[in-house]
Amino acid sequence: MVAHSNLHLKPGDRGMAVADFRRVADGKIVEHWDVIQEVPEKSANGNTMF
Repeated sequence: MVAHSNLHLKPGDRGMAVADFRRVADGKIVEHWDVIQEVPEKSANGNTMF
């Protein structure tokens, strides 16, 4: 199970890109990983994160 979201802690900020990864076995979450990165003002490759 994967979730990708844009987290804003204050109104008007660029936010943070958050990816949550969960491995489920027998209906239970058995592993969880997450990655968090601030959304940059300018992308190095011209693509946005969202």
